[in-house]
Amino acid sequence: MKPIRVAVLLGGRSSEHSISCISARSIVDALDPDRYSVSVVGIGRDGRWVRDADGGLGILSQDGPLPEVSAHAPAADIAASLDVDVVFPVLHGPWGEDGSIQGLLETVGVPYVGSGILSSAVSMDKGFMKGALAGSGLDVGRYVVATDKEWRTDPARVLARIEALGLPVFVKPARAGSSLGIVKVGHADGLRAAIESARKHDPRIIVEAAVLGAREIECGVLVDADGIPHASRCAEIIVNERHEFYDFEAKYLDDSATLVVPAQLPPEVEERVRGMAVTAFEALDCDGLARADFFVRADHSVVINEVNTMPGFTSISMYPRMWEATGVAYPDLVDRLVSDALRKGTGLH
Repeated sequence: MKPIRVAVLLGGRSSEHSISCISARSIVDALDPDRYSVSVVGIGRDGRWVRDADGGLGILSQDGPLPEVSAHAPAADIAASLDVDVVFPVLHGPWGEDGSIQGLLETVGVPYVGSGILSSAVSMDKGFMKGALAGSGLDVGRYVVATDKEWRTDPARVLARIEALGLPVFVKPARAGSSLGIVKVGHADGLRAAIESARKHDPRIIVEAAVLGAREIECGVLVDADGIPHASRCAEIIVNERHEFYDFEAKYLDDSATLVVPAQLPPEVEERVRGMAVTAFEALDCDGLARADFFVRADHSVVINEVNTMPGFTSISMYPRMWEATGVAYPDLVDRLVSDALRKGTGLH
């Protein structure tokens, strides 16, 4: 049999560009060269496409702590870059994880790993996502969404709605990930600055009431060969005193968080979280994979925080580690996702 031609798509225009590059490195290394013919396609921060047809990662550069698509890499033709059997779009954030790339791939008829256009778009926007999850009976906590127009035309009304949540709150860009732009606010006089900080990443923001004293629990979802979703063992994030929450620096730049896999939860609580993860996956009409993030209170009640349709994918990221604890090794996980993309194909389902 001829090798399956896989294009690993990395980078992108979002502020999560570098995280995408890190994830893609691990995926490229995990793809069996006897089964797959791999090419690496990069999207620069400026939207320019580049390609390493030899399957290497020579299009990346790293002057600081994180890699990115090199500004000096030769430009690639988009059509030629997508002349493959399947695409693994390891893109995080807007213009990649939000349905944009999925729409392009659907248009040209190239199968791809992960969720489709609608589920990617809804899951990317935390406000719309929480509405869909709440509609399926899941506890999403209290939150306020503020659009760019609302903040520009009536900031006092936005602040009043936020203060009604009670403090502390978390102010976030509505369509970003990796904890970028998130600010924890404990006093009303800090709200304006936090909103402006979040708006640097996205003019649309979401403000969430803090779930105090809760444990941060994550759970992975993966479809089987028939497209049926299954949940992994859970994991817990424990952040030390240097950080108030699991922010970008704690995730990627220092060792200030302990990742416990599997999480030490009572069996009945873990099963409830796993069931909620699958419910969330189906409520958002996800496909392939997703990671669901939860808060578990001291009384064992559970709040779902969000769902990520393309979670971090390094070999030590939470999603692969949870599946490793469930019995699926990293290379097998990558292989299953590519096989599922080929099974699913493109078009309406």
